[in-house]
Amino acid sequence: MVNSRRRKDELVKALLGLCILGLFTPINGTTDSSDASALWSMFSSMNSAAQLTGWKANTGDPCGESWRGITCSGSRVTEIKLPGLGLTGSIGYLLGNMAALIELDVSNNNLAGQIPYSLPSTLQRLNLANNNFNGDVPYSISQMTSLKYLNLGHNQLQNQLNDMFTQLTSLSTLDLSYNSLTGSLPRSLSSLSSMTTMYLQNNQFTGDINVLANLPLENLNIANNHFSGWIPEQLKGINLQKDGNSFNSGPAPPPPPGTPPTNQYHKSGGDSPSNSGGSKKSGIGGGGIAGIIISLLIVGAVIAFFLVKRRSKRSPADIERFNQPVEPLAPNDMHESKYSQTSSANTKSFDASASITINPPPVDCHKSFDEEDLLKKPIIVKKPIKIPTKVTSYSVADLQMATGSFSIENLLGEGTFGRVYRAQFDDGKVFAVKKLDSSAILSEYSDEFPGMVSSISELHHTNVIGLVGYCAEHGQHILVYEFLKNGSLYDFFHLSDEYSKPLTWNTRVKIALGTARALEYLHEVCSPSIIHKNIKSANILLDLELNPHLSDSGLASFLPNAEQALSQNAGLGYSAPEVTMTGQYTLKSDVYSFGVVMLELITGRKPFDSSRQRSEQSLVRWATPQLHDIDALSKMVDPALKGLYPVKSLSRFADVIALCIQGEPEFRPPMSEVVQALVRLVQRTNMSKRTFGNEQRASQQFDDLNI
Repeated sequence: MVNSRRRKDELVKALLGLCILGLFTPINGTTDSSDASALWSMFSSMNSAAQLTGWKANTGDPCGESWRGITCSGSRVTEIKLPGLGLTGSIGYLLGNMAALIELDVSNNNLAGQIPYSLPSTLQRLNLANNNFNGDVPYSISQMTSLKYLNLGHNQLQNQLNDMFTQLTSLSTLDLSYNSLTGSLPRSLSSLSSMTTMYLQNNQFTGDINVLANLPLENLNIANNHFSGWIPEQLKGINLQKDGNSFNSGPAPPPPPGTPPTNQYHKSGGDSPSNSGGSKKSGIGGGGIAGIIISLLIVGAVIAFFLVKRRSKRSPADIERFNQPVEPLAPNDMHESKYSQTSSANTKSFDASASITINPPPVDCHKSFDEEDLLKKPIIVKKPIKIPTKVTSYSVADLQMATGSFSIENLLGEGTFGRVYRAQFDDGKVFAVKKLDSSAILSEYSDEFPGMVSSISELHHTNVIGLVGYCAEHGQHILVYEFLKNGSLYDFFHLSDEYSKPLTWNTRVKIALGTARALEYLHEVCSPSIIHKNIKSANILLDLELNPHLSDSGLASFLPNAEQALSQNAGLGYSAPEVTMTGQYTLKSDVYSFGVVMLELITGRKPFDSSRQRSEQSLVRWATPQLHDIDALSKMVDPALKGLYPVKSLSRFADVIALCIQGEPEFRPPMSEVVQALVRLVQRTNMSKRTFGNEQRASQQFDDLNI
């Protein structure tokens, strides 16, 4: 009895000891569930388990069990370092959920596939070098504002670099060497104010390198590309490797008049006025410039005075012609007017239309009404026409030859802003030629057309149709785009013949995700943001692999008279409620229109179909109540799919639609969140492999989906 009681006391003490020990045992060893799931997925995606000691698939505690290459802070994973382990496969698609990760290094392995679109925005060091990654450089890197080191060298990356470096002001080392990257260097590279080392060698870059001129570079390797033009003076004093390009060896032309002096980050001493001391400076000082400007103003005032005095001697026709209304000179154009007047001094005659703006002298009450009216009208200089340099200039004759004089046989379609023709040139290249309607760009805005072309030519994204040329002569305004043989998404749904294959579920998801990424680029990568204003299935073009390419990007934003043409779309069913009521477009109205396109993808129906019964004519109104009812949802799916889709994927797709087409703009998500939701949809479908009905095959198709 005593022994029994003693054993009980000992047991109680032991239990108390365990409880006390449990109270003081740190809980930080348990890995955050998002981080653990990401590492489980990463391990499942790679094929070299032997080297990854401690790693497990779909289980385990990376922080508590000291997995190889994993560093934690508390419960969060902060570093993944797995270089040179002979790893194969891919790195998974859940790393974007690791909200505390600051370093990812899987360099010198044999990993392949595309770099995941979603990577942690918290990264400070990203090293994927010496692998077999292909596809694009993901522009989600643009959100890594703390990134200091980026190495994607020695891979198989392709296509043009997105304009994605604006926010990467902490980045000091960039290595993109030994890939197959093409096109010109994006303008946003000039924002890399901390950049000291850049390796771009052994790619297929073209154009000039002027965008790098003002960076604080110490080491720059651009060898074995297709660069041309001149090497900026600012780069000649650094460690520069440039062989294997087509640079001009002669002296560079002087900068155009009015070009501001450049900030040379890497020049020692920082020759600013504050530290220049009493050293002599060449050129004209600030006081001299001010004197010249004052002199020019006085001369201009005298000339204006004589013009007024001579006015009474002119014929009425001359007076009427001189009094045509002109625009006042914008403040930011004052430097242009100064150079215009300076150059006009070299001519034999004085052109009043090219003079600077002159403030009129005080009003004289004895002057006639006409004289006073004349003095109120400023004399302005016309803005210089901006000539596009990154696209080809075609003549009307060239395009007439290529399109058979814009024959009906070559007509591809008629859009909001004009007709599109197929153009085949003598060298065998085929392009799509968009001939803008006169109502889309009025004659008084003709001078703005080249500037619009320049702006559109700056848009570079895998899912945005590329502008390759333009024509601006004889009153014609024509854009030349890449040609995609598979036509538009609208054609596939509503115009295809009975012999064409219907779009599979995985293809529809791929089209939605690619289009969402194009819109994310316009909304959140471009600066300033670009509102598309014309999202519809007819503007989503498909290439041979049925990848989507958004057309008309930038047109509605840059065309001066776009709103009138867009008003014709009001009855098509894509316009957000606020656009229909006020005519005002926002980023959120684009999100709504994209939601309507997603409804087209899921149902195969037109956004507005007058041939249907009244309750089903408006696709949004008919579909919205059914989006959260799985039984009703399955009945509204496009019959062409024949039930070949994963049921959970369908439900999540419908959830994204419901968010996008909400009536109140403020409740619609930004496009970056839409992209993330669609990426998660694909990931979960790949992992679950649960299908609707008798369709294991539909889930297997998702495994092959390359997004």
